[in-house]
Amino acid sequence: MYPIEVPAIRILQPLGEFFAASLPARCLLETSYSDPLRIELTEASAVGFGLTGGQREKKEYRLKEIGRFINTVEAAFPNSIIIGANYLKDGSLEEDDSKRWKVLPDENGAGYKLVIPSDLKLARIIDGQHRLDGFQYANPDRQDMEVLCAVYLDLPLPYQAYLFATINFNQKKVDRSLAYQLFAVNVEEEPPECWSPDKLAVFLSRKLNVDRDSPFRGHIVVAAQNDDLLLKLTEDEVWKISTATIVDGIMRLYSAKPQADRDYMYQTSIEKGRTRTILPQDGTPFRDLYLVTNDAAIYAALLNFFHAAREALWMRASPRSYIRKTVGIQALFDTMRIILRDFHERKNISRAYFKEYLTYSSSVDFADPFFQASGIGRSHIAKVLQIRARLASIEPENQDYADYQRLCNDTLQQ
Repeated sequence: MYPIEVPAIRILQPLGEFFAASLPARCLLETSYSDPLRIELTEASAVGFGLTGGQREKKEYRLKEIGRFINTVEAAFPNSIIIGANYLKDGSLEEDDSKRWKVLPDENGAGYKLVIPSDLKLARIIDGQHRLDGFQYANPDRQDMEVLCAVYLDLPLPYQAYLFATINFNQKKVDRSLAYQLFAVNVEEEPPECWSPDKLAVFLSRKLNVDRDSPFRGHIVVAAQNDDLLLKLTEDEVWKISTATIVDGIMRLYSAKPQADRDYMYQTSIEKGRTRTILPQDGTPFRDLYLVTNDAAIYAALLNFFHAAREALWMRASPRSYIRKTVGIQALFDTMRIILRDFHERKNISRAYFKEYLTYSSSVDFADPFFQASGIGRSHIAKVLQIRARLASIEPENQDYADYQRLCNDTLQQ
């Protein structure tokens, strides 16, 4: 059955683009999951219990009703099931390109096609879980029925929660306490000291995209981590980076396990004093800044690092260079964390400090065939940046040593 390829229609709205596609219910049952809100007793919580997940609990009687309806000759679901694709159940983004859902331009150039490589559960149901799960209470052959899906690729979890809460506030009242668990719908409605790692990262990514002093101004879109698709969707030659790429890179500067941090924080309500300070240390460079809500310093470091990247690397980059594409930005974030590993001692986040490291790679052609748009391409770019900056080394036994020697010869000889 897999891989599955179906036609897709791109729909662009202010939040970002999604793709409308028709999929068999059976496919969605195999590849999707939901994350219902749950109450769990815990001694760690100030109120004696914790809340995890992000949706209403499923109700079996309702599922049976839907199943009976699906069995009728008049079964119809014209409204769409909303999906956030490419997130694993633990909240992490799937980065293996061979496993990810993707949208590709159709071969004839007339539209797009949605590609689902396998039955790996990467489709997080944002809205429509009862409709979909009702098929499990219907006759098995009804699972071949097609359903309309609105598929968001790589949509960060705070945006998924925002969509769910907004949809359900508008259509059916959602308990206010549930709305708080769904990131209070909007970050501006919640005190910054209560922001979970992903919420802060979304806030900073938005700021990077609109700040006149940001090297990312106008370059960050709520879209998939697919560079060819990003270029086609924006319909211009201006380089674009997905929000997910930026959010993930920012979070890893101050959280080793963002999902676990969020779950732990959300065991306590805002009214009962939720705060970042309850989180433990985890060895990430900016953990202390995050815990004391020094978000301004984190943002200043991001500005300075990527201004240094622009001056040392981007301004010299050819249109084919990977250094301003998804794998290049990911590799730069990887390198930034390495540079900052002694931040507790140096406390240096100046542009000059970062540029000193990145300038070593200013002569590298990141359009070289050794680099590619994949996980291994990200690793190659990061390794070259770090070898040339004397932050890493490479052994002659490495299978790619000849390429690293070619690209870093002056450094390896020293």
